[in-house]
Amino acid sequence: MWRTLSAWRVETHLDACLSKRNSKRRDESRGSGTSTRATSKMNLHDTIAAVSTPAGRGGIGIVRLSGVRVREIAATILRLPPDFVWRPWHAALGDLLDAEGRTIDHVVVTYYAAPKSYTAEDVVEISCHGSPIILRHALERACTHGARLAEPGEFTLRAYLNGRVDLPRAEAIRDLIESTTLYQARIAAQQAEGSVSRRIQPLKDQLVDLIALLEAGIDFAEDDVSVAPTEEILRRIDPILKAVGALAASYAYGKLVHEGFTLAIVGRPNVGKSSLFNRLLEQDRAIVTEIPGTTRDLVSETASLEGIPVKFVDTAGIRKGEDVVEKLGIERSYQAMADADVTLVVVDSSTPLRPDDTSLLAKAAEQGKYLVAGNKCDLARPHMEEDVAGVLPVSALTGVGIAELRHALVAAIAPVGRLEQEGGFITSLRHERLLVESQQALEKARSAAELNIPHEMLLLDLYAALKPIDAITGATTADDILNRIFSTFCIGK
Repeated sequence: MWRTLSAWRVETHLDACLSKRNSKRRDESRGSGTSTRATSKMNLHDTIAAVSTPAGRGGIGIVRLSGVRVREIAATILRLPPDFVWRPWHAALGDLLDAEGRTIDHVVVTYYAAPKSYTAEDVVEISCHGSPIILRHALERACTHGARLAEPGEFTLRAYLNGRVDLPRAEAIRDLIESTTLYQARIAAQQAEGSVSRRIQPLKDQLVDLIALLEAGIDFAEDDVSVAPTEEILRRIDPILKAVGALAASYAYGKLVHEGFTLAIVGRPNVGKSSLFNRLLEQDRAIVTEIPGTTRDLVSETASLEGIPVKFVDTAGIRKGEDVVEKLGIERSYQAMADADVTLVVVDSSTPLRPDDTSLLAKAAEQGKYLVAGNKCDLARPHMEEDVAGVLPVSALTGVGIAELRHALVAAIAPVGRLEQEGGFITSLRHERLLVESQQALEKARSAAELNIPHEMLLLDLYAALKPIDAITGATTADDILNRIFSTFCIGK
């Protein structure tokens, strides 16, 4: 009984905090005269419609409707077979009509019954030929007969509000749509299936159990419910604190996967920077000649290294410029080094190091992470490795050493001991900040326990640690946070 009452008290406390916070934000919003696309102002009982396929022409285009009136609206704008019956998760042929009842397109209509649909509402998808004119006509007809245009992300917002997905899964759906590499897509797909939620939920359960234990000791002390000793409290806090800290720290690699990094390729003229740039990209992106100073400006291209998006920047050869244009290009080369996450200094393995090489290596070491590639290793002179520590022998001409260079570039920027288990890290800055907030509150709670501070005060820190965890899953997320998340979705999703 005490466990049930204490758990109820936990939820009541959180609800009160959230209500107070939302009330304060509404007052601030009214005072400043600003307005937001709050979910409370969005009529979630409307039937909504949107084109769910990308803009432009294609083989097919899909108009998606969700809400209680989808069948009524679809039956009005389509001509369906005489014996047609709405059967969930079945497709049927039909005709898209204009206002006069004339056929505009032959379509396929698919019905998904609530709650086994994307939004957990009744959903109808009309697959037309992928002409923007036809899709716009279908959308206009649907809106004429009672639907309204969906807001960006409103389909996924409804899925979240109807309990179809939690907040981390909803955010992962957005990341899946925006992914630029297969590795990004695979990680986002695993998060959409609940990999982040599965790591966070046990932490929340353990924390709620500890809160309930302390609440019971306070509320039912006269009923011979023992007060938890300090050792027991620390025994319960330590694994939660460790797990929350590890998950927050995993963002260092998750950010790399989600956002990628910038690589500046620098060196003196004619060491093969542009050739190496093209070899890493596996395409002839930069002009390559035997004339020193061919590259006068920055050339950039984005590609994937081990599934991580990388912006490669080829730079002008660094030397004493001979004209105004070349000098400007060299200045931009130095700026590219300063802006890059990693610098790749290219030297010529077939010739001794020159003063320009040495000064460039020293500057790269001053500015941060860098690697040294000894190009033209197929023509390399002996003892090159003794001149430059850690040089990676490569040949842009033959491709020797390129695979090793790719791996070394990722290893240089990825944190030591990165989590190799896919889905074992977080990729959202919002999640990282909330986990750090929870970690800090747990550290305060641990210190309070060690100092034998009364449990009533200790509970304040534990509640403070629980709130950010709930905010990750959306259990106590205010409207303005939801708006910020779902407004980044495309319309139709």
